[in-house]
Amino acid sequence: MVDVQGTSAARFDAVRTLLAENLASGAELGASLVVDLDGELVVDLWGGFRDRDRTVAWDEHTIVNVWSSTKAVTSLAALILVDRGELDIHAPVARYWPEFAANGKQDVEVRHLLSHTSGVSALEQPVTMADLYDWDAAIARIAAQAPWWPPGSASGYHSVIFGHLVGEVVRRVSGTSLKRFVAEEIAGPLGADFQIGAAEQDWARVAEVVPPPPMSLDFGAWGADSVALKTFTGPGMHAAVANTEDWRRADLGGVNGHGNARSLARVLSPLARGGEVDGVRLLGPATIDLVFAEQAAGVDLVLGVPLRWGIGYGLPQRDTVPWLPDGRICFWGGWGGSLIIMDPERRLTISYVMNRMGNGVIGSDRSAGYVRAVYDALS
Repeated sequence: MVDVQGTSAARFDAVRTLLAENLASGAELGASLVVDLDGELVVDLWGGFRDRDRTVAWDEHTIVNVWSSTKAVTSLAALILVDRGELDIHAPVARYWPEFAANGKQDVEVRHLLSHTSGVSALEQPVTMADLYDWDAAIARIAAQAPWWPPGSASGYHSVIFGHLVGEVVRRVSGTSLKRFVAEEIAGPLGADFQIGAAEQDWARVAEVVPPPPMSLDFGAWGADSVALKTFTGPGMHAAVANTEDWRRADLGGVNGHGNARSLARVLSPLARGGEVDGVRLLGPATIDLVFAEQAAGVDLVLGVPLRWGIGYGLPQRDTVPWLPDGRICFWGGWGGSLIIMDPERRLTISYVMNRMGNGVIGSDRSAGYVRAVYDALS
């Protein structure tokens, strides 16, 4: 069995064993897994390899692209501004970003961006990945677009441009780019090894992303006006893009956060611990309560599965995430399986990241297994 590094309390032996088995079988290439229980890291594990050739070990300081788990951090940035009284989630986006009112979006509220109900889930054609890297140009295009469905009426996952939408609001309110806000207002004060993008000096310790098996998507069956089709092609994306320099340099708060399980848990644990971690207060209880105010419930127009959205985070939905208990829990995950769960009732944060991507947009079979093992240990 592969040697798993790090520490774990005895009652979480099954979690450690599962990670070791997945590494030994090759289901995992490299991964890290953390369980923070009221500030104690009762599980802090890592193992495997950074590269597909298995030449460089995944160590304590390895970081990796966490895909849409980044959205949880971007949402936290917006909530910090809400907590400070600088941002009103019920205000029109155009109060802070006037250009956004164009083409029928004048009544879209900040909460609609955070709950994927704004009607603006991707860029219109023609579009390439390079168009996302130019922040000002991308923002101008987003502001000019018309919504693809009535804002607030349903969720349609804002897959790649979530960070542009919420990030531009953060920039307009704070005067600081999203990447810099996360560095200076979240990761820095908490001492967390997490960043939007990846600084060049850190590239040597970034794990190689290994794309998942190909998915068979019948784009032709959706129709040209399908929100799902327009979102998945606005722009289309191959997972190997995460290994490129342009990707790592970009400010993509929906998809290109880099960290490990320990840093992702550190950044998001304030949501599970009353808003404060080791004397650093990011949120108050009333702001945390906003997260659990349901904004949408039903089949998501992009992902095609039933979802429940609060403010900035997914909420338990048995049909889609049966491995997540009911209750006052918020979460999200990244393409291929990365996952972050905040459970305020248990003061619990679970974080998992990896480099061999599995099939799945909201977790994977592997992440589901780890979550079940954690909750079994706590029951």
